[in-house]
Amino acid sequence: MRYLYTVLFVFISTTILAQNTYLQCGKLTDTKTGKILTEKTIVVSGNKIIKIENGFVVGKKDDIIIDLKNKTVMPGLIDMHVHLEGETNPKAYLQKYTDSEADVAFNSVQFAKTTLMAGFTTVRDLGGSGVNISLKKAIKSGRIKGPRVFTAGKSLATTGGHADPTNGSKRSLIGDPGPKEGVVNSIEDAKKAVRQRYKNGADLIKITATGGVLSVAKSSSNPQFTVEEIKAICETAKDYGFHVAAHAHGDEGMQRAILGGVKTIEHGTLMSEKTMDLMKQHNAYLVPTITAGKEVTEKAAIDGYYPAIIVPKALEIGPKIQNTFKKAYDRGVGIAFGTDAGVFKHGQNGKEFGFMVEAGMPAMATIQSATTINAKILNMQDQIGQITPGFLADIVAVNDDPTQKINTMENVVFVMKEGKIYKK
Repeated sequence: MRYLYTVLFVFISTTILAQNTYLQCGKLTDTKTGKILTEKTIVVSGNKIIKIENGFVVGKKDDIIIDLKNKTVMPGLIDMHVHLEGETNPKAYLQKYTDSEADVAFNSVQFAKTTLMAGFTTVRDLGGSGVNISLKKAIKSGRIKGPRVFTAGKSLATTGGHADPTNGSKRSLIGDPGPKEGVVNSIEDAKKAVRQRYKNGADLIKITATGGVLSVAKSSSNPQFTVEEIKAICETAKDYGFHVAAHAHGDEGMQRAILGGVKTIEHGTLMSEKTMDLMKQHNAYLVPTITAGKEVTEKAAIDGYYPAIIVPKALEIGPKIQNTFKKAYDRGVGIAFGTDAGVFKHGQNGKEFGFMVEAGMPAMATIQSATTINAKILNMQDQIGQITPGFLADIVAVNDDPTQKINTMENVVFVMKEGKIYKK
């Protein structure tokens, strides 16, 4: 009986002391319907949204009231293409040899915090040294501040291809990296590389289906995997609950990737109409990364910022990304919001919204691409991407209505992730 009284006392005390948070929203973005609602109150308990009420509601005496009456509130944003281990700077290629794993890790902590403060409560990290896996764990455990991270760990490449970690190294350092290091040259390598990523703690697979701009290699767009290799990667990834993202600038490499089973095409610069139709047929999404395209074009004009081999690639590819995005969107290709942050300064992810609108995508559609669409790709559509009872309390706010002033997305003024306020 005494035990029963103790249990009842703890239960009643906990119930009495339970503190809810009431967010009084002047405008609320309904990402499911694509509408802006007015004068709503979001009630948060613990890490979840428990109800949405009409008007500006006040809770019990001990509840927390957050006044967002002159703000536009929306779900936490999702960026499907970031690199949290690094950030563009003129010494980046030298740092590959001078920075230790510890240096990379300490830098990534700040990049993760900056990303969260910009309103991105979830990100997909598409390739690093593997520190990004430890970063994900540290954020999840609450040891550091950052967005929810889905990471590919180390990207998969072919020998000499974009993301071969020894490109640009002197001969004594080149060696012969294989599946463990993320370099694939056969169907068997492909399977082993995916299983190694699983063993390492990755959440998805990223391949470099074509050459790239920022690797120290000649081509920006040649195909670098066979269809059979990509199929082996995608089929093995499926066994482990992974989806596959493919970096791709060149059209042939994109077609191979789509036929092989990838879910997202990153950049898509030289995409043909045939490839766009193939993407629609296979339910693949384009992740545009327009901001990165503009950044590399700008930096290529600065003498010495990039190694000489990169400059012509940047000047060729960078200016084309936005126009390709416009064509793909107009043709009905699915668009998933992603920026390639790290190629530009972390925290500036919100610029992508303006570039997408500039190319003809409606403002609300850009926000949906960064919420409901991305949540679906991550198989989190029942937990994030909407302000809905039962969903995780990932909530952000901006000063203005983005459907009227899209650049407001560059200045997120309130950030809540899983019910905890990080920026107010």
